[in-house]
Amino acid sequence: MSKLVTIYGGSGFVGRYIARRMAKAGWRVRVAVRRPNEALFVRTYGVVGQVEPVLCNIRDEASVASVLQGADAVVNCVGMLAENGKNTFEAVQAEGAERIARLAQAAGITRMVHVSAIGADADSESIYAQTKAAGEAGVLKHQPNAMIVRPSIMFGPEDEFFNRFAGMTRMGPVLPVVGADTQFQPVYVDDVAQAVVKGVLDEVRGVYELGGPVVMSMRGLMNLMLGVIRRRRLVLNIPFFAARYMAFGFDMGQILSLGLVKSMVTRDQVKNLRNDNVVTKGAQSFEALGIDPVAMTSVLPEYLWRFRPSGEFTAIKESAQNLRSS
Repeated sequence: MSKLVTIYGGSGFVGRYIARRMAKAGWRVRVAVRRPNEALFVRTYGVVGQVEPVLCNIRDEASVASVLQGADAVVNCVGMLAENGKNTFEAVQAEGAERIARLAQAAGITRMVHVSAIGADADSESIYAQTKAAGEAGVLKHQPNAMIVRPSIMFGPEDEFFNRFAGMTRMGPVLPVVGADTQFQPVYVDDVAQAVVKGVLDEVRGVYELGGPVVMSMRGLMNLMLGVIRRRRLVLNIPFFAARYMAFGFDMGQILSLGLVKSMVTRDQVKNLRNDNVVTKGAQSFEALGIDPVAMTSVLPEYLWRFRPSGEFTAIKESAQNLRSS
């Protein structure tokens, strides 16, 4: 019988790519999520019964243990950019990650990959970064041979980065950003998935920081995106001191609305945006795994075309204009 991997958060942004690659490698895949009915699409990644979504809440001990039964390996890619009710950074990224590692150890599972993030730092001002570091420490405490991957900001068809800012360009001539000079090293989500799967199949251990082939400032990334979607917008940098007050207002709005109104940017995110998000010099990265990361320019047009003024017909209109002018 083929081996079984349990992927916590296996229907999320990076999780679905990991699940697809594990299925292609011939493994049975158990996708552990809070809402399995919303994750039925993962079944199409393999033959009948090969990939199955199951109910799990990583805040619950029994729930986490139940989906580990019979597994040969475990992957944790549960993470969050903003807190929501009981799903706090501490509960999910620190306690949840350690709970998975501890119960996997108790079940006799020694093959684990944990998806963290560049910038994980116990001494950071950001609670997000603090709990990412705490999660890594908790995993290594119980799974010393685990592989930990720290991706920079990930891009891909379902991302919440380029899609979000591209959508904002429809609202007016100005595109406001926080931390316009902060450096990023965006990485293609499927490259991260490839690294994770390699970690499972080859039992790779250690920490790997994953970034794409290009380092750019936030302003540079926005201008690149604007070129892809054929729109002209003024990229306006919001100073950090102003962003703090703005984020406070957004956070209060979310609290007073009982979560119905989502904060556009949180105070914790503003703290995080002060720091560059790039691979540390000397860190193990894609090269050590034998993976050649994909460039943004070869992927962004494949899914951002819908934000162009004429959508899928933009290329046709541009060709027609060229014909008329020639």
